[in-house]
Amino acid sequence: MNTRELGRSGLHVSALGLGCMGLTHAYGQPVETKVGVDLLRAAVDRGVTFFDTAEVYGPYTNEELVGQALAPVRDKVAIATKFGFVIGGEGGLNSRPEHIHAVADASLKRLKTDRIDLFYQHRVDPDVPIEDVAGTVRELIAEGKVKHFGLSEAGADIIRRAHAVQPVAAVQSEYSLWWREPERDILPVLEELGIGFVPFSPLGRGFLTGAIDASTSFAKNDFRQNLPRFSEDARKANQGLIDALSDIAKDNQATPAQIALAWLLAQKPWIVPIPGTSKLHRLEENLAAADIKLSRANLDSIQQALDRITIHGARYPEHLEKQINR
Repeated sequence: MNTRELGRSGLHVSALGLGCMGLTHAYGQPVETKVGVDLLRAAVDRGVTFFDTAEVYGPYTNEELVGQALAPVRDKVAIATKFGFVIGGEGGLNSRPEHIHAVADASLKRLKTDRIDLFYQHRVDPDVPIEDVAGTVRELIAEGKVKHFGLSEAGADIIRRAHAVQPVAAVQSEYSLWWREPERDILPVLEELGIGFVPFSPLGRGFLTGAIDASTSFAKNDFRQNLPRFSEDARKANQGLIDALSDIAKDNQATPAQIALAWLLAQKPWIVPIPGTSKLHRLEENLAAADIKLSRANLDSIQQALDRITIHGARYPEHLEKQINR
């Protein structure tokens, strides 16, 4: 697989990474350890060098799985993980310097490694100045525990302020054919500052694969059943996007998921999507998108379809929206 540099950071990774969250968290029953290990190693065998996890996924079990799977190939891959949540109790956010240091040390142990390639602030903490957060990660970089600093779901002002203290290698936010908010304020700032962009949920949490419709039932422990955009009415209203995507996919002898990923890759050369899956055939389907080059006519057709469609349903419930910095 081709590689991409995240901005001007010097961090080169596969054009498509792998979001590991769903292996142990949020999408129903966690996979068995062997299944997860086999999938992660299959991804490496197929050219993936960029893996995304976080302490809160599980919690903790996702990092442990990633660490176990990638330990034999550690020098061939880049691992991204995150800090910033309180785990246990009433939860909430915590990006105080002492907490960041503690999370880094704990994550290193679970990941079975001596360095974190990309350490994201998972959510902006309004109680801690971003300059203090960036300065703390700068200390971890100086100690050799962290290689690069990242932000997740951060607004343009926060990105600028953080970058002035410690260069930001990448910003991670949701971005896909059905969530394009980053185009307005975030992508222009990243291009200006030379920062990479890592879209999570690039397949709309599965909706853009075409495998979900108004009749789909979710498991009780699948968090999509609590998302407004995945209500039955919203899924029915948003089916027009899938219909348009499917038509373009047929013209390119591809799947809707592959077109959705190819569209993201076509936006900027410093964008690296991280689709997640627990199934080998889906992994192979997703990775094949890196070889699809959409024509100008294809991109125009997609844009025309998007212009005709209004996406229904909020991305998150209100209490989670409050954690997003804009």
